[in-house]
Amino acid sequence: MPSTLLHGRFLTFNDRPEAIDDTASYRYENDGGIWVEDGLIRQAGTWDAVRAAAPSDAIEIDHRPHLIMPGFVDPHIHFPQMQVIGSYAANLLEWLNTYTFVEEQRFADPDHAARVATHFFDELIRHGTTTAAAYCSVHKASADAFFAEATLRNLRMVAGKVMMDRNAPGPLTDTPQAAYDDTKAVIADWHGTGRNHVAITPRFAITSSPAELELAGALTAEHPELHVQTHLAENHGEIAFTRELYPEAIDYTDVYARSGLLGPKSLLGHCIHLSDREAGVLAESGSVAVFCPTSNLFLGSGLFDNARLAGHGVRTAIATDVGGGTNYSMLRTLDEGYKVLQLQGQRMTPLDAFYRITLGNARALSLAEHIGTLEPGSDADLVVLDASAMPAMAIKAERVETLVEELFLLQTLGDDRAIAEVYVAGEAVKSGL
Repeated sequence: MPSTLLHGRFLTFNDRPEAIDDTASYRYENDGGIWVEDGLIRQAGTWDAVRAAAPSDAIEIDHRPHLIMPGFVDPHIHFPQMQVIGSYAANLLEWLNTYTFVEEQRFADPDHAARVATHFFDELIRHGTTTAAAYCSVHKASADAFFAEATLRNLRMVAGKVMMDRNAPGPLTDTPQAAYDDTKAVIADWHGTGRNHVAITPRFAITSSPAELELAGALTAEHPELHVQTHLAENHGEIAFTRELYPEAIDYTDVYARSGLLGPKSLLGHCIHLSDREAGVLAESGSVAVFCPTSNLFLGSGLFDNARLAGHGVRTAIATDVGGGTNYSMLRTLDEGYKVLQLQGQRMTPLDAFYRITLGNARALSLAEHIGTLEPGSDADLVVLDASAMPAMAIKAERVETLVEELFLLQTLGDDRAIAEVYVAGEAVKSGL
């Protein structure tokens, strides 16, 4: 396969920006080049330097004046909820019981799961997301469909068969042993196949018995290389019900700690209503609290206190949480996240925002050696951004003079239309949708 040279401005982060003027945290090239070969980034730098280093027969693609960045990373999303998004409900538990648990039963059908998987990945690509950590349904067929489609598209994805054996409709429950056996089968079938990563996925404490969480912990001990994903402290009713179901636990977080489910590769959705003790446990274990602003607002769950968690040393990420979340776009997610933090007197600079959805989320997934930057050897998963994609953006862009202003315009007004192109392992994929 011939080498490819992408010509355009580019931005990649070295570390989390400490302030809006922290130029050491990122690398920006106004006339940049990215040499891609065999699905990897070989070199990124000035156009003249990269053009001189690359093979003379490399295919040149000119993306000027657009901005090239690493592909976006979404660390919490629900694959079976494409037809749940935008469903009216008063709160989390009503929404789950009225819509989500009904819809997810359909994923026992492999044909339905396969059809939705096609649409799901189309939407991710359309919105510039090249890696996600996804929940499938309780059915192994749903995980098979997810990973088969991810493999077909050569995407780096994290996902797992949901484990849930109570407090849900019968067709949507397993048993502890079936959950263990099916997850082992998904691991054997898919982990390491293509660019796939399997996650151990107990939905949350309410829908897993102590016996099932114990076996989820056993899986985690047997496979320390795998991710763990679940939900924590999203809603007051959820917390109260969890305390009833697990009276022996100190608090909600202790339910997972007792089961051996906390650690550096544990992704905990929401984490809105945590005590200081719980925040300390997350920090000590290295677990990741995942901020899901659009779903937290949509379901009225509460406001994620980023500053408080950061003060405790908790690792954080930001995600769409479709279908409680209301948009597949990480740009729209940043816009709502910015507002959630503003309401609490907290700031998220445009640099910090774009760090979060690239290198920051890659670090949260423990995948920064593969994704999230334009470093040599990284996967050539890229997004090309057009800050003048819509008339309202174009007229505003006439007054944009700095990189920071451009990023803020993209996160405030941008959506899938601002994604000019997406590359997966060096292959342009959005233009074919």
